[in-house]
Amino acid sequence: MISAEAVKELRNRTGAGMMDCKRALEETGGDIEKAIEILRMKGLAAAAKKAGRVAKEGLVHAYIHGGGRIGVLIEVNCETDFVARTEEFKDLVHNLAMQVAAARPEYVKREDVPEEVIEREKSILRAQALNEGKPEKVVEKIVSGRLEKFFQENCLLEQPYIKDPERKVKDLIAEKIAKLGENIEVRRFARFEVGEANTISQ
Repeated sequence: MISAEAVKELRNRTGAGMMDCKRALEETGGDIEKAIEILRMKGLAAAAKKAGRVAKEGLVHAYIHGGGRIGVLIEVNCETDFVARTEEFKDLVHNLAMQVAAARPEYVKREDVPEEVIEREKSILRAQALNEGKPEKVVEKIVSGRLEKFFQENCLLEQPYIKDPERKVKDLIAEKIAKLGENIEVRRFARFEVGEANTISQ
């Protein structure tokens, strides 16, 4: 028997519908963490269907942190002005701006990283692995694993979400796509910090 409290907790944590939460909990025998995974997978499936749709509305949001020492401008797009005006969407954009301020990404997604940057990174990682005495046959596997870490540190969508490090930023966006029923894309951001080089993604 699934309790109403468990359904409510799952709904609060995922934003999924009541019946979807109940079914996910029944499927996992009441295990909330596993139920979240199931809902996430379903949310991502729903998001994938919408990913090809054009997102031309949205918001440009400014976020200032640390008494004016860090500033972020971010543009996040959705499909309609109606969704752009919802508190849910505004809250998402604000949280994404906070993520940029705190986690210092350089790119929106891994596809934005220039090929020469990836090749340079691979070269450095390969040299590090060889200097550590790793056997030649496993070096490529090590480089591949460490390159993933590079993407997670430098690409906004790949970063662990600062408010819930168990999720990536792209998971958060996928859940909002499933909930709001529209494609959502981070278009670009600029991060400014007093006395440091600025990051501007395109």
